Amino acid sequence: MPRPKQEEDLRLLAKISKMYYEENLTQDEIMERLQLSRSKVSRLLNRAHERGIVKITIVPPPGLFSELESELERQYHLKEAVVVEVEESASQATVAREIGNAAAGYFLRTLQDNDVIGISWGTTLGEMVAALQPRSAPGAHIIQLIGGLGPPESEIHATDLCRRLAQLLRCKLTLLPAPGIVDRSEVKNMFLSDSHVNHAFSLFSSINVAYVGIGSPAPDSVIMRDGSILSWEEMNSLLKKGAVGDIALRFFDDMGHPIKNEIDERVIGISLEELRRIKRVVGVAGGPQKVNVIRGALRGGLINVLITDQMTAQQLLR
Repeated sequence: MPRPKQEEDLRLLAKISKMYYEENLTQDEIMERLQLSRSKVSRLLNRAHERGIVKITIVPPPGLFSELESELERQYHLKEAVVVEVEESASQATVAREIGNAAAGYFLRTLQDNDVIGISWGTTLGEMVAALQPRSAPGAHIIQLIGGLGPPESEIHATDLCRRLAQLLRCKLTLLPAPGIVDRSEVKNMFLSDSHVNHAFSLFSSINVAYVGIGSPAPDSVIMRDGSILSWEEMNSLLKKGAVGDIALRFFDDMGHPIKNEIDERVIGISLEELRRIKRVVGVAGGPQKVNVIRGALRGGLINVLITDQMTAQQLLR
């Protein structure tokens, strides 16, 4: 008695699937052995997927976090998330170094020769630039997003980061020749009247990708370390207004909304509104101190690419 057609079809689906996935035969070899057309072999393999005869499981190698990345991208509507492994007991400096290394890899992978790239400042961005290998991109253009903060000789100083990055890429560079924050708004207005400063500001609208550090108001954070950028009195005022952290000294709350404060009137650099207009904004940050501020930046749409560590990623998804 002949087999029912449905059973015969299932038998053929299973046979072709076994030959292709377990015996590693090519579609052409299956075509020859079973006397089928190549298009029919392809259709039958697709049908085997649809019927559940073939189920493909992707097992990431140790140290890769594909599921965490996908969940971050879904939950926060990100263009991409990159999650790197760090030891649970790692110091903030180690976390910054590992994330910086990953950011360097992302930077080179996504770099286009005509990119106009904005750079802010910070320890993790410093690690990113330190990890970069030279790559010729003469059509690229590096633009400093905020004036100088901290000691000018520091490797996390925005001017130094931009200059080193432009040297690595052998590309055009526009610096913002001003301090990142001044004592009074009148002094800021004087700087803004300078043609070189004004030119840098005019280029913000042409930036298509920005790399930004994300700061938190911890006692050992870069902005609070020596009191040369902000005083604790100023920081406490921001905290009372709901600030959780900053990007380029622009403070925001846990929903990513800008905090209105007089410090804003003294900062010489890109605003959060201007930052949101940039097509791709890459936040490079991690560590337990940064969870709330990263979450705020994600909620507010201030960044749409995140490079972080696996423990921070897990906290962001809770």
